[in-house]
Amino acid sequence: MQRDSARRSNRDRTEATRADLIAAARKLFTEKSYAETSTPEIVAAAGVTRGALYYHFADKQALFAAVLEQEAMAVAEEIERASPPSLNARDALIAGSDAYLAAMRAPGRTRLLLLDGPAVLGRAAMDAIDNRHGNRSLREGLVAAMRAQTMTRLPADALTALLGSAFDRAALAIEAGASVQDYRAVLMALIDGLSLPQAPRPVRTR
Repeated sequence: MQRDSARRSNRDRTEATRADLIAAARKLFTEKSYAETSTPEIVAAAGVTRGALYYHFADKQALFAAVLEQEAMAVAEEIERASPPSLNARDALIAGSDAYLAAMRAPGRTRLLLLDGPAVLGRAAMDAIDNRHGNRSLREGLVAAMRAQTMTRLPADALTALLGSAFDRAALAIEAGASVQDYRAVLMALIDGLSLPQAPRPVRTR
């Protein structure tokens, strides 16, 4: 029993150290950029040793990747929270789209995921992160709409990639000061342009 308790305690401390490193790194990467942040600064901000950093992460780039994974996961969770299965396919897509734009307005997130991420990790690595999180949620929504016959059937991967790129471009523009309403209107028009007209419901007569 004591051994199990000690193992849990050690695991909890290990997980807490990892979380502290990610949180400290995120703050510094956001404030200074990836290139301007050093590993000594990160360990000092996290209150851990340099050895603890390299126990959890191979190098600064690996820590940066963990920060991005956490950010992308947070965005996907917001999308999924806003688009429960109770919504019809089109409404779920629109609710998820709004949630994405709102989630990307968290301080530093657009820069991390859309600017520094591709520059540091490369496009392929960022696509892999996106496909595990935000793009996965988008793809599921698009596939659901096509299966419900409320959206034109198109290759799901290509549609996800192109529509996801449009959302990313909107997030960058909004971050730079563009109108949220303008970009949202265009994104909604894109979704509606893919939607199929629905037959009117029959009128019930007595």
